[in-house]
Amino acid sequence: MTDTARAGSKRLTLHEVGLRDGLQLESRVVPLEKKAAWLSGLLESGVDIIQVGSFVHPVKLPQMADTDELFRRFTAGKKSPAVLSGLVLNEKGLERGLACGVEMFCLGASASETHSRKNTGMGTDEAVARIIPAAKAALSAGKKVQVSVQSAFGCGFEGPVPEERVLKIARAYAEAGLFNISLADTAGHAHPAQVEHLFGAVLALDPAIECASHFHNTYGLGMANMFAAMRAGVAAHETSFAGLGGCPFTKVAAGNVATEDFVHALQLEGLRRDVSLDRLLEVARDAAKYFGRDLQGFVYKTGPIGIKAAA
Repeated sequence: MTDTARAGSKRLTLHEVGLRDGLQLESRVVPLEKKAAWLSGLLESGVDIIQVGSFVHPVKLPQMADTDELFRRFTAGKKSPAVLSGLVLNEKGLERGLACGVEMFCLGASASETHSRKNTGMGTDEAVARIIPAAKAALSAGKKVQVSVQSAFGCGFEGPVPEERVLKIARAYAEAGLFNISLADTAGHAHPAQVEHLFGAVLALDPAIECASHFHNTYGLGMANMFAAMRAGVAAHETSFAGLGGCPFTKVAAGNVATEDFVHALQLEGLRRDVSLDRLLEVARDAAKYFGRDLQGFVYKTGPIGIKAAA
């Protein structure tokens, strides 16, 4: 397989979201120093983008209370080429992110009305109307921006989400000049044929659009969906070390595809061999040790193909 069917020679982009999406569901708050150690390991692995945290109220998500400090620590004198991203839900989050050095802002709205209200306290239309000006303000500040459609493939509360609802949000983004669009499978309902079709429809809206994928592994289809997205021409993919994660505001929360599992699969096909799988495995194993349980990733437990054979 080449890097993508549609995107031609574009290199696959790896966006590691474990420190944000991975930790937001954990009841045990991870201390700053442990997060910093994991972030250092991720930077050393060679992934392209690392989502350091989200800018939300600490009472709602105490796991993210030190996001500002983590950004300040790692953007000061930064030498790594990796981009440090942060999730913001509103204008206040944008202000905080600009103040502490966020390099890429991730903003989104849910195609599910129910999920939108549980996640942000706003309906879908209101969320889109607030997200777009905030995203444009981040662009004006010289920052990279990614906008997303959450619950794009289905909702645990509402069931199937009409395709046109997703396309309406994506169209609004593109018309506002926001062309880096992620489709997030928040509930984990996606299946490969649906993934290829929906990403194809979004990419067809405007030739300037570049898509990213974000799949939860709720029903075990995450990896299959990622390869389906690649067939559709998606070059950027969001994953989480050890498969940590899940939205606390969806009905059935489950983790993401594990970063080390995805990198392992890519490297078996000759892709992204510049990334240190060993470093990713170290981070995943340390996370499992810290939480004291088996996490959703596979390769951190089995070891990569070829390692055991050579032992």
